Amino acid sequence: MSKQRGAFGPGGMPGGGGAKNQAALLRQIQKMQEDMEAAQAALEDETLDVSVGGGAVSIVITGSQSVKSVTINSELIDTEDEEWLTDLQDLLVLGINQAIEQSKQHAADRMEGATGSLGNMLPGGLGGLLG
Repeated sequence: MSKQRGAFGPGGMPGGGGAKNQAALLRQIQKMQEDMEAAQAALEDETLDVSVGGGAVSIVITGSQSVKSVTINSELIDTEDEEWLTDLQDLLVLGINQAIEQSKQHAADRMEGATGSLGNMLPGGLGGLLG
């Protein structure tokens, strides 16, 4: 009886390839980890500016979802309207939520750049788990 090989070759890698492929894969993973760490560090310093209410409220937020500043343009707030305080509070909530959402999307886009090749390295379509 002869031994039959399955889909996995030497070294347990699909299609074979042994130690050379494993070393190359390890280098790719290490490079990706370095890229991810660099992207995360950059997100700490990158900022997004978000404004709502026609510029009445402006928010500056980092790529790591840390609010740096909130600016209220008092000239655009109608304090004669009895609901002005409620309107301002609503604008603050809206602005902060939009800033967080945009910051999360920016971070996801940045990290996708660092992990983009990972999906190609995972078997059986598992790459979609990270996107």
